[in-house]
Amino acid sequence: MYAMSGGSMQHAVIIANLTGELYVALKRRSCTVMNSDMRVRISPSKFYTHPDIVVVCGPPKVADDQNDTLLNPTLLIEVLSPSTEAHDRGFKFLHYRQLESLQEYALVWQAEPRVEIFRRQASGEWLLSEAAGLDSHCRFDSAGCRIALGEIYHRVDFAGEEPTLSI
Repeated sequence: MYAMSGGSMQHAVIIANLTGELYVALKRRSCTVMNSDMRVRISPSKFYTHPDIVVVCGPPKVADDQNDTLLNPTLLIEVLSPSTEAHDRGFKFLHYRQLESLQEYALVWQAEPRVEIFRRQASGEWLLSEAAGLDSHCRFDSAGCRIALGEIYHRVDFAGEEPTLSI
């Protein structure tokens, strides 16, 4: 278990925006979007995480009758914070890659409008694609959708050194 403190308001807004956009894009498809309440088991030794956003396409497989632990995520998304970035990029991604069901892992920056998406290739290798700037879109191929970065970062102001909310 890795202790995590609560995120910033910008972190929460980015997660809410992206969750909402994914929900709208996927509501008529066989994919389900979930927030960090859904626990994901990422190793046979029962290592668990709570990604910021979880998408499962097709029937979800759960660990037991509690329905609180997903075994087959298709897409996992983490919103990067200064205190968690190294853990998200390193330790978590190392373990996430062990999940046979996982097709994409996305890292969403908080400090600027940028989304990195790692896609599993047929060879088993992971290929990075990146979208940057508020006029860009990111593609989630595993879920068959595109999301505008302008929507992900709606009400986040990057004018200062630290992103703030703009109302």
